[in-house]
Amino acid sequence: MSKGAGVEVARLVLRLAVGGTMVAHGVRHARSLSGTAGWFKSIGFERPELQARASAVVEIGAGAALAAGLATPAAAAAVIGTMAVAARTVHVPNGYFIVDEGYEYVLSLAAASAATGALGAGRYSLDARLGRLGRPGHVGGPWVAAAATALGLTVAAAQLATFWRKPERAEG
Repeated sequence: MSKGAGVEVARLVLRLAVGGTMVAHGVRHARSLSGTAGWFKSIGFERPELQARASAVVEIGAGAALAAGLATPAAAAAVIGTMAVAARTVHVPNGYFIVDEGYEYVLSLAAASAATGALGAGRYSLDARLGRLGRPGHVGGPWVAAAATALGLTVAAAQLATFWRKPERAEG
């Protein structure tokens, strides 16, 4: 396999892994919207039913787009934003490691999404097939990764400012 083909396969594997994970999370939320809404309420979200629906739609939509390599920079931004919200509301207070409900996992998904923005969707993507992003499927680079990260973090900050209030912890 040539180096170029190896890079193309790496792009595809990265997109499928992160995108598939996001779809799985979204489907899990969609299967139990009332349970997801209750959980969102317990972690401080106002309008938890709206948050549950939005979470399912964004996770499934962004995950499917990222896996398919469709509108890849926007899909990467959506994953980064989703992971930033999860980090701020649940994981950061618990430290780094996932075994303690820390932010290790969400950081890894966000970083992989930023890397996808830097690498571009690649030859095996709908972006390439549709020829919409300049050189087929290869729009990427540091500015794309930075823009996707900035957009994701900005939308996450707006969502948190609008819908989330840090719950008060009971003293024990």
